[in-house]
Amino acid sequence: MTKEDKKLDNPVWHSLNETHWDFGILYKNMKFYHPDYCPFGGFVNIDKTAISINKYSELSDNFYVVGNKPVFDNNLKLSKELVCNQMLVDKPIDIEMNETVVELQTNDNDDLFKLVNLVQPGYFKTKTSRLGHYYGIYKSGKLIAVTGERMKMNSYTEISAVVTHPDYTGKGFAKQLIAYAANKIFGENKTPYLHVADINSAAIRLYEKLNFKTRRKISFWNLIPMNN
Repeated sequence: MTKEDKKLDNPVWHSLNETHWDFGILYKNMKFYHPDYCPFGGFVNIDKTAISINKYSELSDNFYVVGNKPVFDNNLKLSKELVCNQMLVDKPIDIEMNETVVELQTNDNDDLFKLVNLVQPGYFKTKTSRLGHYYGIYKSGKLIAVTGERMKMNSYTEISAVVTHPDYTGKGFAKQLIAYAANKIFGENKTPYLHVADINSAAIRLYEKLNFKTRRKISFWNLIPMNN
C-alpha cells in the first residue's frame, strides 16, 4: 500500500487537507465539511474528538464521522453505523454510451437537489453540488438520472449521488453515468472511488460489472443530539 492509497482509510480528513481544504471547518484535531456542503467529519487522533463533535453539533443536528468510531459525549447518541464497501476502479471504463449525458449547470441545481433527495434523502445538501462536477440525463425536459463527485483528494475523487428516478430504473442510465463520471476523473489523472452500503447487493453487482473492486469496509457513524 502506498502513502497515497492509505489516505483512502480516512477520506474526509485528507479531502479537507488537500483539494477541498476551503470547504472545511477545523476543531482541535478534527476536520468537518461545512454542513451546507456535506455533513461529514474525520480525525487522525481520537483524543478530544468529543469536544470537536460537540462544537460541530451546534451547526448540524445530524451528521457522520467517517472511519474509526469516534469518542463522543452522552449529549449525543449514535443513531446508526452505516457500514460501506469502499470500492475503486483502476482503469477507464469501456462501455457503449447510447444516452446523451450533460454536465449539470447552476440552473440545474433545483432539479438535481429534488431528484437526489427523492431517492437518497438526507445526504445531499443545498451546496453539495459545489463540491465537484455533476452529470445527468434528461428525458422530455425532466432530469431522470444523475451521478457526481463528492470528496476530493489530490489523487482520488469520490463518485457519489448515483441516482435514477424510480420511474426510469433498469434502463442502464446509472451504468452510463458512472462510466462517464469515472472516465472524466481519470482524465484529470485521478482515481475514482465510491462508497456503497454493504447490504446494497444490487448496487455492488453493478459496480463490479464496471470493474470496481472492494478495497475495504469503512463505517459512517451517524450522530445526533439526544434531544432530537
